[in-house]
Amino acid sequence: MQKNILVIYYTQTGQLEDIVRNVAKPFEAKKDEYNVTYYNIRMKEDFPFPWPNDVFFNTFPESYLQIPSEIVPPSEDLLNKKYDLILFGYQVWYLTPSIPIISFLKSSYAAKIFKDTPVVTISGTRNMWMLSQEKLKVYLKDFNAKLVGNIALVDRHDNYTSVLTVIRWMIGGQKEKSGILPAAGVSDKEINESGKFGEIIERHFRNNKLGTLQPELVKNGAVEIRAFLVRVEKVGNKIFTIWSGLIMKKKEKRPLLIKFFKVYLMAAIWIISPIVLVLHLLTTPIFWFKRKKQREYLQGINIK
Repeated sequence: MQKNILVIYYTQTGQLEDIVRNVAKPFEAKKDEYNVTYYNIRMKEDFPFPWPNDVFFNTFPESYLQIPSEIVPPSEDLLNKKYDLILFGYQVWYLTPSIPIISFLKSSYAAKIFKDTPVVTISGTRNMWMLSQEKLKVYLKDFNAKLVGNIALVDRHDNYTSVLTVIRWMIGGQKEKSGILPAAGVSDKEINESGKFGEIIERHFRNNKLGTLQPELVKNGAVEIRAFLVRVEKVGNKIFTIWSGLIMKKKEKRPLLIKFFKVYLMAAIWIISPIVLVLHLLTTPIFWFKRKKQREYLQGINIK
């Protein structure tokens, strides 16, 4: 009897679709054993790509505060089928799962789809996804879904280079290498090779050993934790909490506050972030064991 595999994702650029389809290839290759269904989350009013500059920054408060918008309902056929495994692809906007992903998770459909089902989360991001994954874990726990694996593919360039390339890509629409700047996003090599994670998932699923899936995914490079970026994320969440609350509270001043936020964000990236890095390096010997424990937790699938 065929097992039902559901692949859920939202994509603007196509990058995440390429990733999840590569991960799903080992299931697709065994059509006598698996029935693979793809669900591309669609918004009733979708976000533009490339992003106009003002729209990109104007999505910040709703993104960070996880305020949903209306999605196009999944098909009845999809909703009426019970799935044996879900591959769930998502992006991060402002240190939080993107508005389309949150909109799906907060819809009436997600609880029914996820209930009592094993889930592997798959993210394609610039580099800061760790605390966003923690937010996602809460939703999955509330749905009684069982998180069995996580794959986090990122831009491997340094933090400052990737800021420049992702802005060029999101606002200018240019992903390709130009001048001294490399191509933006997850590298084509990693995207093309992500099928190896699908092979690991399929083998563990077929042998009913999903409980040992995540350690093997980690062993094969599915999750890299940079302690410095975890620290930046923690600081960023505190800052974003203040800014998002202020912008939502002062609705009449929103356009002005968004402009101030944009300036502050750029200053934080180029001025505050290097200071955080220096402090991080200076305190490494003191917090080595704490950071090792933190890394092991973030590479795993448990929830605090």
